[in-house]
Amino acid sequence: MLHYAVVFFVIALVAALFGFGGIAAGAVEIAKVLFFIFIVLAVVTFVFNLIKSKP
Repeated sequence: MLHYAVVFFVIALVAALFGFGGIAAGAVEIAKVLFFIFIVLAVVTFVFNLIKSKP
């Protein structure tokens, strides 16, 4: 499950690069929304992993 958190975080970083870096001028708003969606998914997955792994 931690693997998914890392994957979501990497996708969020790529979306941030496109959205906040100005690389994809036509898709800036979409990239910004995707950034926040994948950051939330990464945090939620990481928290669930912490809760699940406790004895």
